[in-house]
Amino acid sequence: MRLAPTAWRYALPAFLLAGPVGFLSPVATLFALGLGCAILLFFRDPDRVPPESGILSPADGRVSVIREEGNRVRVGVFMNVTDVHVNRAPLAGHVESVEHEPGNHRPAFSKESDNNEKVHVRFSECDLTLIAGAFARRIHPYVEGGETLERGERLGHIAFGSRADVLLPESFDSAAVLVSKGERVRAGETVLARSDGTDSVNEDTSSQSLE
Repeated sequence: MRLAPTAWRYALPAFLLAGPVGFLSPVATLFALGLGCAILLFFRDPDRVPPESGILSPADGRVSVIREEGNRVRVGVFMNVTDVHVNRAPLAGHVESVEHEPGNHRPAFSKESDNNEKVHVRFSECDLTLIAGAFARRIHPYVEGGETLERGERLGHIAFGSRADVLLPESFDSAAVLVSKGERVRAGETVLARSDGTDSVNEDTSSQSLE
């Protein structure tokens, strides 16, 4: 099973604790081992096969936000503790910048989470925002500004419950959104939005990556 890069950093303390707590109780040892295995399972990183077109979900979870912001549309996905937390590129393109924004650590499903700690991954066509939650206080981006990503490529992960938002390209209006609030989606596979401009976006960014 493939794991996110920081999986052992979080799981190792539980495994190391399993031996010493055995002097107190065998049950404590089993609990520590079980906790370590659960943490490794949380950081699982399965392969995904993206469809040929459309803006992809950056995260596994449920759609929690669909709203218009000026002439753009934002789609947010809430990741529960049982979801895969590896995030993927919603479309192919050039990463213009990766910016950290300090903030609060409110539950990622609440309205207050808009003021939480964030990492913005800005593409030429859209923006992806990784949002920390109440327990997710570590956002681990894999990419830096200047890199070029393929659709569905891994670009980071967040430790424990959190949210990932896509600010769609300007050519995508609310009618282009194919999902609804509460719908379950999968990172790199579920299409969040598609319009007449979707294919042109993918073609433009793909051609840029080949230049």
